[in-house]
Amino acid sequence: MIEAGDSDGKVATMKRVLCTMVLAVATTGIVFVMGLRRKSPPVLRVIRRMNHTVFNPRQMESAGTPGAYASIIRHSGRTTGRAYETPIQAVTTDEGFLIGLPYGGQADWLKNVFAAGTATLVTEGQTHAVDQPKLIPIEAAADHYSPQEQRSHRLFGVDQALLLRRVNPEEAA
Repeated sequence: MIEAGDSDGKVATMKRVLCTMVLAVATTGIVFVMGLRRKSPPVLRVIRRMNHTVFNPRQMESAGTPGAYASIIRHSGRTTGRAYETPIQAVTTDEGFLIGLPYGGQADWLKNVFAAGTATLVTEGQTHAVDQPKLIPIEAAADHYSPQEQRSHRLFGVDQALLLRRVNPEEAA
């Protein structure tokens, strides 16, 4: 038979465990946000590895399709020439596309696009040749982002965007 004292002790232990778990999750979240905001190399390495192994493969299942959150940027490796596809969030502009850069200018896909000067972007089920990559301050692109996206940029310290020009089909030929 369970005595009242035993039950109270188990409840207290469960509360301590729950509080510890909540504290651990909150601490991890704070480290994640602050590390991303400050572009901390160790934090960025962990985030990139998680994205590469966990999140990107899941994003690629629907990326580039109509209504999908993510678009796809197709690029060639700068040393190997190997073809890569990376899920990104692209916003359409009159001239092309904007891509916010939460990791700053050090992502491999970004370096590849700059090295080649061109890429292919798949968004909303359509494929677009793009060129003339240019880094711009995120503030210069703010009008193209929703208020919610602008808040996310501020929270995560996104201070740059990649501007890509859409190549006209006549130019591509």
